Amino acid sequence: MTATTSDCTVARYLALRLAELGITHLFGVPGNHLGPFLTTLRGEGDIEWVGTPTEGGAGQAADAYARVHGIGAAAVTYSVGAFNLLNACGGAYVEQIPLIAVNASPPYEQWQNYRAIGMLTSHMSPRSESNLDVYRQVTVDAQVISNPGLAPGQIDAALTACLSERRPVYLEVMEDLWDEPCSGPAEPIRRRERPFSARNRPMLDRAVDAILTLIDEHPGPDGRPRPIVWAGEEVDRFRLGGQLTDLVAATGVPFCTTVGAKAVVDEDLPQFHGVYNGAASHPDVHWIFKDWATCRIGLGAWSTSKNLGGDRYVGGDWVMAANGGVSVGTRYFPDVQLEQLLPALQDALVKAYGSGGLAADYYAEAHAHHGAPRDRPAGLEHHRASLRTSGSRSRHAERLTYDGVFDRINHFLGHETRQDWTVVSDAAFSLIGSMNLSLPAGGFLSQISWLSIGWSVGAATGAGLAPERGHARPMVFVGDGAFQETCQEISTHTRLGLRSVVFVMDNGHFYGIEQMLVHPSYYADPGSAGPDSADSDGADFYNVLHPWHYDRLAAVFAGRRTPATGISVAHPTELDDLLARLTDPDDPVNAGPLLVRVRLHRHDYPRAMAYKVRKSSAVE
Repeated sequence: MTATTSDCTVARYLALRLAELGITHLFGVPGNHLGPFLTTLRGEGDIEWVGTPTEGGAGQAADAYARVHGIGAAAVTYSVGAFNLLNACGGAYVEQIPLIAVNASPPYEQWQNYRAIGMLTSHMSPRSESNLDVYRQVTVDAQVISNPGLAPGQIDAALTACLSERRPVYLEVMEDLWDEPCSGPAEPIRRRERPFSARNRPMLDRAVDAILTLIDEHPGPDGRPRPIVWAGEEVDRFRLGGQLTDLVAATGVPFCTTVGAKAVVDEDLPQFHGVYNGAASHPDVHWIFKDWATCRIGLGAWSTSKNLGGDRYVGGDWVMAANGGVSVGTRYFPDVQLEQLLPALQDALVKAYGSGGLAADYYAEAHAHHGAPRDRPAGLEHHRASLRTSGSRSRHAERLTYDGVFDRINHFLGHETRQDWTVVSDAAFSLIGSMNLSLPAGGFLSQISWLSIGWSVGAATGAGLAPERGHARPMVFVGDGAFQETCQEISTHTRLGLRSVVFVMDNGHFYGIEQMLVHPSYYADPGSAGPDSADSDGADFYNVLHPWHYDRLAAVFAGRRTPATGISVAHPTELDDLLARLTDPDDPVNAGPLLVRVRLHRHDYPRAMAYKVRKSSAVE
């Protein structure tokens, strides 16, 4: 990939650099300022333009694409488009997603006119740096390109920062610069990792020693060490799944993951115990993580309120290795990178406890010592089996529930389908319900910290197009309120022939999670409210949505050559029948996106949220 000074333009330079990074799809909404770049992009032929109905949807798609591929990009037009993209860029910044935001601005001559006579044209603001200033808050590098001679250096600096910092960058390019000549690409864009020098070695060694000391100082009743690893988001962002697998295989140490790191490695690994999410965890997972294990080792895990299930702190028996440092109890070791910590910790644990020395069937041991509650599994295999086989059939139930749906989906994914799926979960009840699905490595995407509702619908586009997961069908779980934010992105699924399955969890046109967070006592008395209940059932008025027939939107987006199907299910038998159809490649529901309206009672909620209801009842 080379281009001489005579045949390279700013537009071609950027197109070549994006292709060099392996980007195959650019998402966005066009505009006159962006047109010249898109024309050049098409001429190069390496990157496909994916026009989306909204800039927010483009950003969500680029975000998910980057989570899978390692970097993604979206392109919009100045101000009106850029401010719509800002939410997605903010989420990518918080969640450490390398996203390139390209903003095509009015031409240089129009900015000169404004400075001379105050003339504003379309999309311009009296504050010429308004877009730049806003994006500086959610990027690690933000550039305004107004001189073609400087464009290559500015583009390279931004893309290098994006790769190195694993966070978004911003490129604002004036319209009349796209076709201006510039020098061609020289050296390839490379990630610049923070160096591991002789100065870092002693700090790494002290951090590892402190972790071993913590383990030794917190033995179980039998005197044996009982650590558990809590693998988190940075294992995914830094692509360290292989190192994590090596560590648990060599030491035998059991591990859980955060919600955001779910399926960062294969969940069939014998050392895997589930997703820990504080009080919202599966009861068996919560028990082994908090009650049986005597110390917790967070590797790349973020101590967010969502990951901790509402807790606001970690204890003195915790290790938290994230954000470029390691805290061990009350001690902190700065500038210790996770990539160096994982193999060093593995070697130290094997040396201290032997190969596989931290392996233990905690459940069986607990029963043998009469220390486990009676309803706990008799052993690890029983525990894992219960997570994978629950809900095999639910025909005895009269109506679908959140738990019934996810239990049934779990059985479908584990026992009935031969296809590969990427589960894309939205915020709120959808995320809580889907976190206990058993999935292969790379099979789960969620936005765990930013939690922008509706993210999943646009994200499924990027997940379905990323080369690494292009063979997998997206399976989306999204609440009805969240879906109303981004339903237009089903149009993109249809246009692309993306065979997504989007489950809209319709709990009686209601913001269920908001009601749970503000007044959980509403759920303590389920009454008789059903999916078509009146709005005056005790719910806070501001949480009531306008009802939609979500399944009928498929007909709106479908075309003669672009099929889409909509189905409504309310009973277990209907869900069973639908899942059976998904296994038949000749069934029309598999020809394009499938929009499934799942009708639930308004008072229903995932069992994982029961602790909030109990707490509210106790207070009252």
